Amino acid sequence: MGKRLEAAAKAYDKKKVYTVEEGVQIVKDNAKAKFDETVELHVKLGIDTKKADQQVRSTVALPHGTGKTKRIAVIAKGEHAQDAQKAGAEKVGCEDIVEEVLKGKIDFDVLVATPDTMKDLAKAAKILGPRGLMPNPKSGTVTFDLANTIKALKAGRIEFKADSYGIVHAIIGKASFDAAKLAENAKAVLETILRVKPSTSKGVYVQSISVSSTMGPGVFVNNK
Repeated sequence: MGKRLEAAAKAYDKKKVYTVEEGVQIVKDNAKAKFDETVELHVKLGIDTKKADQQVRSTVALPHGTGKTKRIAVIAKGEHAQDAQKAGAEKVGCEDIVEEVLKGKIDFDVLVATPDTMKDLAKAAKILGPRGLMPNPKSGTVTFDLANTIKALKAGRIEFKADSYGIVHAIIGKASFDAAKLAENAKAVLETILRVKPSTSKGVYVQSISVSSTMGPGVFVNNK
């Protein structure tokens, strides 16, 4: 453990579970890297990820955004492509974008597609899927309502999905954010995770919650 992490670990009780407000303040106090560290929320869920009916995936509009400007690409044709351009998408196209992806060129953070173009995008699924970039109706990225979708994404809407260990990792802002804004973003994510609890999930659903920054230690918090 480096000197900076060692000092950070001594700045709080690692065995204590703090309130969300206390936790994000500790994270902010110990985010001392030379760049504006990203703050993340990590939630361990009591779900069986091998069962299709216990997958946890959704979107949430963070009240204060993520602090990062998203580059949005849209797969659309005709008037829908025009709508995407007017809404401020950084990249709009169809076959041309698919070909770029197949060649390894991915210069966007979010990919949105209209339902009628998903067949064109299918051949790039093996590249986009592992990167978490494949449009999906559950995440709201397969839609004809491009204007509102692009607006929401730029305003701070994020997607989260439990990984194979049943853990949700979600960005809730930057270390430069006020602690109150980070806490509100964290609570928005937690409320959504609770709302999408699978009906077949048994036992304790939320097993642990922690917040951390890019280069800092994790701090356990509760969901109150």
